[in-house]
Amino acid sequence: MTLALSLHASDDETRQKLMPVAKRYSLKEVLSACDRYFEKTGRRVSFEYSVVTGVNDAAENANALSALLKGRNAHVNLIPVNPVAEKKFVRPDRAKMLAFQNILEKNGIHATIRREIGLDIDGACGQLRYRAVNAGKETLFEGSRTDG
Repeated sequence: MTLALSLHASDDETRQKLMPVAKRYSLKEVLSACDRYFEKTGRRVSFEYSVVTGVNDAAENANALSALLKGRNAHVNLIPVNPVAEKKFVRPDRAKMLAFQNILEKNGIHATIRREIGLDIDGACGQLRYRAVNAGKETLFEGSRTDG
């Protein structure tokens, strides 16, 4: 089994804005848990990092992420954010993603850009959930509704 942590930022403030559940555990706490996982298993940790234009996509963010993960047996999975109606997140272009990845790799951090499918039909990560939960409380099954 590989441990994957939704990281999305190299500082607590930005991370909490992107994923409010991060208010429960600080970066220090979750990284400490990841370190313990590696010590016990010898398996590298995968860090998921959704890239959002104007939020966490700058060179400074890539350098801060590199510093945060330096010395860890880690892999960063870069994910261009998917547009979701309830959020105002802007998806970075391919050039921005490649530049971010290049900075990480120059700093010794292994990184890949996630290949995505389903974006064109609102079927990518986050899009189906939003539609199912918020569109008249309809479920993914055609004609079904919930009463709540």
